[in-house]
Amino acid sequence: MATTKTNKDLTPKGNQTFLFDKSNYMWMIGGVMLILLGFILMAGGKSEDPNKFDYEAIYSARRITVAPLMILIGFAVEIYAIMKKPANAA
Repeated sequence: MATTKTNKDLTPKGNQTFLFDKSNYMWMIGGVMLILLGFILMAGGKSEDPNKFDYEAIYSARRITVAPLMILIGFAVEIYAIMKKPANAA
């Protein structure tokens, strides 16, 4: 027979600790910002003439090297933020 949880079962009891603390969330926000910055740097390159291909605009160092590195660094920061042990952990 299945049991159902009531509201009384879901209320926190005693000293409840959270999985992450403020520093973890700050690292997560920083990682998301780096990822968004990488995607913003990768955007653009539209040609005004659809019949003309602008090689320099599409294959610039910013779009090919800097933006993907920013995204990878952002993902690395996210992994660090998740794996970092909170200061209040026992």
